[in-house]
Amino acid sequence: MESNTKNKIYVIGHKNPDTDSICSAISYAYLKNQKGDGEYVPKRAGHISTETQYVLDKFGVEAPAYVPNVKTRVRDMEIRRTQGVSSDISMKKAWTLLNEANGNTLPIVKEDNVLEGLISIGDIARSYMAVVDNAILSKAKTKYKNILETLDGTLYVGNEEDCFDKGKVIVAASSPEVMESYIEQDDMVILGNRYETQLCAIEMNAGCLIICGDAVVTKTIQMLAREKNCVIIATPYDTYTVAHLINQSMPVRFFMRDNQIISFTEEDYTDNIKEIMANKRHRDFPILDKSGHYVGTISRRNLLGIKKRRLILVDHNETSQAVDNIESAEIMEIIDHHRLGSLETMMPVYFRNQPVGCTATIIYQMFCEQGIDIPKKIAGLLCAAIISDTLLFRSPTCTPSDQYAAEHLAQMAGIDCDEFAAEMFAAGSNLKSKSAEEIFYQDFKKFEQDETTFGVAQITSMNKSELPDAKGKVLSYMKTAIEGQRLTMLFFMLTDIMNESTELLCYGEGAEKLVQEAFGKQMENGSVILPGIVSRKKQLIPALLSVLQK
Repeated sequence: MESNTKNKIYVIGHKNPDTDSICSAISYAYLKNQKGDGEYVPKRAGHISTETQYVLDKFGVEAPAYVPNVKTRVRDMEIRRTQGVSSDISMKKAWTLLNEANGNTLPIVKEDNVLEGLISIGDIARSYMAVVDNAILSKAKTKYKNILETLDGTLYVGNEEDCFDKGKVIVAASSPEVMESYIEQDDMVILGNRYETQLCAIEMNAGCLIICGDAVVTKTIQMLAREKNCVIIATPYDTYTVAHLINQSMPVRFFMRDNQIISFTEEDYTDNIKEIMANKRHRDFPILDKSGHYVGTISRRNLLGIKKRRLILVDHNETSQAVDNIESAEIMEIIDHHRLGSLETMMPVYFRNQPVGCTATIIYQMFCEQGIDIPKKIAGLLCAAIISDTLLFRSPTCTPSDQYAAEHLAQMAGIDCDEFAAEMFAAGSNLKSKSAEEIFYQDFKKFEQDETTFGVAQITSMNKSELPDAKGKVLSYMKTAIEGQRLTMLFFMLTDIMNESTELLCYGEGAEKLVQEAFGKQMENGSVILPGIVSRKKQLIPALLSVLQK
């Protein structure tokens, strides 16, 4: 999966992509990348057909990654890569890290980078202003390591990894006689350089002495402290400063938010998180990867600055055929050879549409126009696309430009058009091993005319004997398909390449009548033979639309 898609431009064909759609996306992305004005990535909006997979394997090219829709995801945003920290760090350390990063929220993570909690500047401020409990340091189980760090202290007696987990914090500002009345066992005592007060605190079984002002800690005091298991820390700060700072040594785990944390994943769609972010007044929201590990944070500001996914469309220009949520994307270019469809753009775009038999022919011309050398693999893909779309130059959509391009590309790729076509079509046929659904969606497109939405699927075969079996599978599946696609009518072309004819199947209210008016032939049991009809684009669709427009 791509870690960053913000600067990428996807080159993508239509749903249920054919060989032209896939090969043109790969080839045009390659051409655009030679100019160095962006990063262009080929993608696909549907499954790879067996014919197309044969072509990709033949020339050693990896299939483009699948994109089910082009809504923006969290991973497309500017994720703030704030480093996660341990829950053991002090409040002071957390404050310092937030200020250095100019941030507001610090993620707390475990060793395996799993999110444990969050602490914000507001949480730190509240912990400092609202705490009046002199036992809070022990309740928080504060490590002496944190106290040393906060007070710039030196440890004379004790283990810095141990915790202060019993007693309260007091300031010894009185005489030893008075101190005896309020020092209790395990207390932390903040005091000065007077030997008598240090000795008194140890004898009262204090748990820790904080000796201020860089006072000398005598060996006798150290020895007595060890005997009583009393920790001794010396600090250069005065008593007031130590009393002011000491609570900042508490671990962040004591104040962090660790329940009801609202987090998102990199794969979440931004449309789905907008309302949540608007209703929750958090400054930052943690982001997790698909394994649940912490990645970074985002804020509402990041959401406002997100850019739409940028696309170049090849081999189509109709909304019904485009990748889902096309309206959420920014279309940069369209390269196509079909009729003008229903797509609309916010801004003017580069739109190249030519009446040729294949999009790959146009892309071949663009290589030539720009003086870019065509690698052997790309030449093979473009040639295969032209042969597939023109049915080896038999389709009425084929033009001299298509045949010239294919023959020139075949020389570059080191293949023979006739031999390669036979292999490719044979690989794409093999209909007996395919399910009804696989056959149906091998090459399927939607069309709209006024209030009518209809679909046309097509399979082509050089082996006439396998078409009857495919017909049986398709007929049993058409009801499922028309309901699943929410269509008015459905048509399926069983095209015999060698005999240049098509058996047309239809389903849906008004479908038979439409075919009869378009071709002057009576259908029987939802089927009719159409001699000479092999092209969906140039022969079938124009005839159907002509009747619908009346």
